[in-house]
Amino acid sequence: MIKSIILKGSAYEPRRKNRSRYSVLRNEKQPKKILIHGSPYTLTENNHGDIEAVQGQSIVIEDGVITGLFPKEEARKLNFDEFDLIYDAEQRGGIVITPGFVNAHAHPPMYMLRGTLVDREADLSHSLAGMAAIEGKMTDEEFYLGAVGDLTEQQRAGITTALSHYGVFDPIERAAKDAQMRVINAVSAVSNSHPENTPEFVERIVKQGGYFTEPAIAIHYPHKADAVVFAKLRKMMDEYGVRFTMHTSENQQSVDDCMRVHGKRPIYALKAFGVLGPQLILSHAVHLDREEIELLRDTKTAVVHLPTSNLLHRSGHFKYPLFVELGAEQQIALGTDSVVSKNRLDMLTEALQMKTLHQETFEVSYANLFKMMTSQGARLLGYADVGRVAVGFKADLAFWKLKDRGFLPFDRKDPSTLIANMITHGGRNIRDLMVGGKFVISNRMHNYIDESSLLENIQEVHEDLRKRAT
Repeated sequence: MIKSIILKGSAYEPRRKNRSRYSVLRNEKQPKKILIHGSPYTLTENNHGDIEAVQGQSIVIEDGVITGLFPKEEARKLNFDEFDLIYDAEQRGGIVITPGFVNAHAHPPMYMLRGTLVDREADLSHSLAGMAAIEGKMTDEEFYLGAVGDLTEQQRAGITTALSHYGVFDPIERAAKDAQMRVINAVSAVSNSHPENTPEFVERIVKQGGYFTEPAIAIHYPHKADAVVFAKLRKMMDEYGVRFTMHTSENQQSVDDCMRVHGKRPIYALKAFGVLGPQLILSHAVHLDREEIELLRDTKTAVVHLPTSNLLHRSGHFKYPLFVELGAEQQIALGTDSVVSKNRLDMLTEALQMKTLHQETFEVSYANLFKMMTSQGARLLGYADVGRVAVGFKADLAFWKLKDRGFLPFDRKDPSTLIANMITHGGRNIRDLMVGGKFVISNRMHNYIDESSLLENIQEVHEDLRKRAT
């Protein structure tokens, strides 16, 4: 029996006691006008496309949108009585503020399968088969529970936006709403795990609208769909403007399968089906030739690099230097995949993995890594107002303690070193997190989900799933 994991009523006050940075002036349940005052450093892309560390900045947020950025000295002249809530980012060493990170590829319900790949470490195919057997026994309630576990772990790592690729829609819709996470909810039109799924099933979801998440289309690989299915999905993309995502060229076998089914390599097949373009998001994309990368560049098709997953599953090496040579590196975002492909769901360790993976042949700058998981990642997912700390952008913000081993020491004459420190230190948990102007995490505690109850439920269900799968 799954116990309740939802926190009832206002969760702000108990989480703001004991050295809290929050001053609630009014409308404590859901403040609409917020001042983030005096952050020592705000790390973000500026209007010229450069990553900068803005010192001593205050941020005004109204109805979930950033409406003002001021030097802290000017912010002190504001009428503080106008605000519902003031967050003091100056005290006790101060807070570094970044845009919330963007995870361009995830499978949230698979959180329930953490640890399944170690069942027989030397035999990857056996481990994957065992994982699939457990996954095949999951109910919608268990998909939901796994998705909440996944999304809240992402949030603790500073992620505020994620693309979910899975065979179910409703459990992820519910999980995203309960966890207050910005999610593109791509549901499979052709699915191994959910063979009942069809393009018509996906279209009914897309057509209905009114969801907390943003509906999108998915398939597993290009060879899983025939020309008739692709024609239906292309029509849906045109009619509803929805995103379309799939794994492609993840390993040599997937390329061979596409050649067998469609008579073409994956990117050429997708071109023939008319789906290349800004609405398409391709994950992995390891085994590409020069002409395929040029096609992705020319059509502005998004590519999600998943270095940890590719290494763990022995998929091959992503051709980042060739993307740079061909001027296609601005089409790359980063993603975590699932917990069966990565030890923890965060973008910082993924950025570090990318840097170390390619360093023998190419130097990936910290600034470009930061863009891939903020502004560039957001742009490739179709968000023009996410991924930067800038006026007019959604207030998706991550708050990191400056006096922390992940930041200090750094060069005060070159505060951009904070970004390098942040990435090379790797996995860290945020102090506070805001999504759309709402504090989802305060004082390191989730304001919407009872995480203790969540983890107890996940362990209990996982053990039961293992029994059902044997």
